[in-house]
Amino acid sequence: MEIKNDLLKGENVTLEKSPSHGEEFESGLPDTIVVHYTGGPAKSTINTFTNPRGKVSAHLVIARDGTITQLVPFNTIAWHAGRSSYQSRKGLNKYSIGIEIENAGILKKSGDVYRSWFGATYEPNEVIEATHRNQTEPKYWQAYTEEQIETVQEICRLLVDNYEISYILGHEEISPKRKTDPGPAFPLDRMRNNLLAGNRDEDAPEDVPPEGRVMVKKLNIRTEPDQSASKAALPLLKGAKVKVVDETEGWFKVTTEIEGWVYGKYIETQK
Repeated sequence: MEIKNDLLKGENVTLEKSPSHGEEFESGLPDTIVVHYTGGPAKSTINTFTNPRGKVSAHLVIARDGTITQLVPFNTIAWHAGRSSYQSRKGLNKYSIGIEIENAGILKKSGDVYRSWFGATYEPNEVIEATHRNQTEPKYWQAYTEEQIETVQEICRLLVDNYEISYILGHEEISPKRKTDPGPAFPLDRMRNNLLAGNRDEDAPEDVPPEGRVMVKKLNIRTEPDQSASKAALPLLKGAKVKVVDETEGWFKVTTEIEGWVYGKYIETQK
């Protein structure tokens, strides 16, 4: 894929222009990417974004198979963030590119399946149980596909290379009281750390995170490196394999299906 004239070009990219957008960004912008989930099927989301009555849009929609629909050029303000703020800024639409990923979000267990708010059902292998960064109790979430995660990472890398991107944020971080997207099923922290790490040597091979294995019967995984922090998911069981992506004051940030912090002395690591 590549970006030409503020449009994404590639075999899996389709352009469907949305009438719902603002003016072009001011000079030096956009400098932020905001990641969302659609909360429903991609087709329904695209229909809403191309309906003049909707008054809502995003720059891109990523379907479950990784196919991409662009609705607004990257140099133009889309209406995806709503009431939002981050640091000293309010109204993130005028600073950011919005990427919507097809995902049902929160699910409810119904017998042996899991059900979305719009009635679709999912098998257990399509679901993870995890605690949202802004919540304290675990819930069920639809998992993202590998194709989606890889596609979003590639797109974000292109955006970082072509625009002055300084921030990659979730909707949940700019509207924490209203929104839960993209949720704990998406590896947001890992992606932005990889893409926005300063002073990276592009020609150098990326470090391979050390692998680890849980040594105790049950090990709590938390949202922050603190014993009082809320749990990010159900405890990791003895023998569970993890990858260590960060370390601070005896705590390891690990990734399995999700990311979270565990007390490092209970992890046996190896390169």
